[in-house]
Amino acid sequence: MRTLTIPQARRIALAAQGFTDPRPQGRVDVRHFRRVIGRINLLQLDSVIVAVRAHYMPMFSRLGPYDRDALDTWINGPEMFEYLGHVASVMPTTDLPMLRFRMQGRTGYNQTRELLKRHPEYFEQVYQEVAEHGPLTVSDLSDPGSRTGPWWGHGQGKVALDWLYVTGRLTIRGRTKNFVSIYDLPERVFPPELLASELSRDDAYSEMLMRGARAHGVGTLADLADYYRIAHAKPHLRDLVDAGRLEEVEVEGWKQPAYLHPEATLPRQVPARALLAPFDPVVWFRDRTERLFNFHYRIEIYVPEPDRQFGYYVYPFLLGDEIVGRVDLKADRQAGVLRALGTFFEEGQDPDRVAPELAAELRLMAEWLGLSEVHVSNKGNLSRAVRKAVG
Repeated sequence: MRTLTIPQARRIALAAQGFTDPRPQGRVDVRHFRRVIGRINLLQLDSVIVAVRAHYMPMFSRLGPYDRDALDTWINGPEMFEYLGHVASVMPTTDLPMLRFRMQGRTGYNQTRELLKRHPEYFEQVYQEVAEHGPLTVSDLSDPGSRTGPWWGHGQGKVALDWLYVTGRLTIRGRTKNFVSIYDLPERVFPPELLASELSRDDAYSEMLMRGARAHGVGTLADLADYYRIAHAKPHLRDLVDAGRLEEVEVEGWKQPAYLHPEATLPRQVPARALLAPFDPVVWFRDRTERLFNFHYRIEIYVPEPDRQFGYYVYPFLLGDEIVGRVDLKADRQAGVLRALGTFFEEGQDPDRVAPELAAELRLMAEWLGLSEVHVSNKGNLSRAVRKAVG
């Protein structure tokens, strides 16, 4: 059994995620979007917008500045669709057969179960409205109901639409500029041959594990299963190893065996400089991030402000093949300022090396977001150096 060092595993992982591909020198277009999706498989969606929506960042991290409207047009078009990949995600439409099994046998959240018990007829009414008047958003329903609270306190219309969506009776055909889901009938969105195709659960699990392995390069069972959030993956992974489709390896310091994809490459170096969204595949599985980068990372949105260690919405900073720092970012669009509310370098890193590189990436991000300035607050052990480098 081959043994990899941690730096080797890092370089393999980052190459698999596209960080050895040079950023385009000219205009970024759909070809580049396809290239990134070919590497990472999907873009995780999240409704929180502090600096920029989460699904825009993986493209920026790998490609540099691009037209977000162009990405919206592409992901709302026929090549991509939205479903539960790594939670809510946009993925190639050709992945639909791989995910069809997820639409069966679902039990729903508490809100869904309660509404199904009290008003089962309401779900059919909502479906018929979409069938007759769709595509539509929740506000287009004749009886959408009212929100019951912040965050996930959805009204009954949203509960019903989402249930019909996750069970496959409806699909999300795109989103509005305000990120509101647009629902429609699958047969009005997907070609008939795609709707007629479906992988078995076993075949789908094997395919998901292979895709997770290709996107990670190397990873443990937990890493590969997390990519598409699948359970009971162990027997399927063993079958893939026995069939020679994955190679079992050791990574120094990892307690669990790892699995190497046959297309994985080991570059001599990774010339990366990137801010990573909390939901970038490089860092979305926090246990893997700690094993691979010795980087302890937790999102602190739900932590009371006085108890936050680093900030509300913190971006890890990748430099070379290491995560060398982190920055709490907010886009102040009214003032035209990208605000670095806290900037930190990791233990053992050289702040004189990290600061100018982080400052350059912050200026690039501000330009991409149409902001004229970068303002660095006093919080954090790297703040003074970054503020000086920003100029």
